Amino acid sequence: MRKRLSVLVPGAGLLLIAAGTAVFAQFQSGSYGSTKTNSLAQTISPQLSQDGNFSVASFPSFATELAEGEGRAETQSFCAMCHSTRYITMQPPLPAPTWDAEVNKMIKTFGAPIPDAAAKKIISYLQDHYTPENRKH
Repeated sequence: MRKRLSVLVPGAGLLLIAAGTAVFAQFQSGSYGSTKTNSLAQTISPQLSQDGNFSVASFPSFATELAEGEGRAETQSFCAMCHSTRYITMQPPLPAPTWDAEVNKMIKTFGAPIPDAAAKKIISYLQDHYTPENRKH
């Protein structure tokens, strides 16, 4: 049968001796719980300045015009289902194979519901108007 011996060391804490091993447990005085358990302390709300001058204006929206050409209608209708046509005009001029890859990415990766015939027209349109060789707009 093991015997446990507890010794209180003044000002230091409690010394526990059990089976030849000494363990020191330090205690500090203080309050570890909230005195008001059913409420939270709220800070005073900040006082807002009454001399501020604020106004709201409309944000200008510029309509993006795609270049005239065969496939423009398909490009506007199918591409604008997911994003603005500004995404096309703000791109740097891309090589023709890149436009092909971009349209196929929209269909295969992002799930754009573009029929094959329309996709071919869109790719042809983008390659005719938005490549480094023939960027018109």
